[in-house]
Amino acid sequence: MKFDKLYKGKLIKRYKRFLADIILENGEEITAHVPNSGAMTSCIEPNCDVWVTFHDNPKRKLKYTLELTKMGENLICTNTGVANKLGIEAIEDGTIKELQGYSSLKPEQKYGQNSRIDILLENDDKKCFVEIKSVSLRIDEMLAFPDAVTSRGEKHLNELCQMVNQGHRAVMLYIIQRTDDLPFRIANEIDKKYAQTFKDVLSKGVEVLVYQSSISLEEIKINKQCKIEL
Repeated sequence: MKFDKLYKGKLIKRYKRFLADIILENGEEITAHVPNSGAMTSCIEPNCDVWVTFHDNPKRKLKYTLELTKMGENLICTNTGVANKLGIEAIEDGTIKELQGYSSLKPEQKYGQNSRIDILLENDDKKCFVEIKSVSLRIDEMLAFPDAVTSRGEKHLNELCQMVNQGHRAVMLYIIQRTDDLPFRIANEIDKKYAQTFKDVLSKGVEVLVYQSSISLEEIKINKQCKIEL
């Protein structure tokens, strides 16, 4: 996925989850929309390098959107909405080999209890339900999910399990949106209930895939599978 033109700046502060004050390289101080409801632990801090996109839409209150941050030598895509686009792109171009062989790919399909599955793959009478989560948390020398307690994430795991019970294939796809080359695990110390539910649904047939992204100031794309520590 190619980025729109990026503007570099320095973070002043993030607040109210969805707002960030930033000083651009030209000295202009802006408030940008932060498309990330998580804690963003380990991927943002005052005075870190950030990159934003500009959107000249009269309907938008905030014209800038936070897209990337840099922690140490690692670029991080903090826009969680990018993950679904990456997943679709990587299935369509054959990068995610485990999700090939389907004739139809439909995003955002209704299923479960008032939910939408990120990707529904179909082939004749076979269905594969794919839920996608964006990963940006680093804990020591591991990447992890979630970065905050997530009852919604737990609900998604249970709904995937229900699809398995109905005879379908169900896949939890974690997409790492930072360039640290590290293994992945579930952050039990952050959300024990999510971690237990994760173990339960795996034992009942829900599949798990973890893929790493490569990130530059021009594009982000899924490039390889990542090891998961169970």
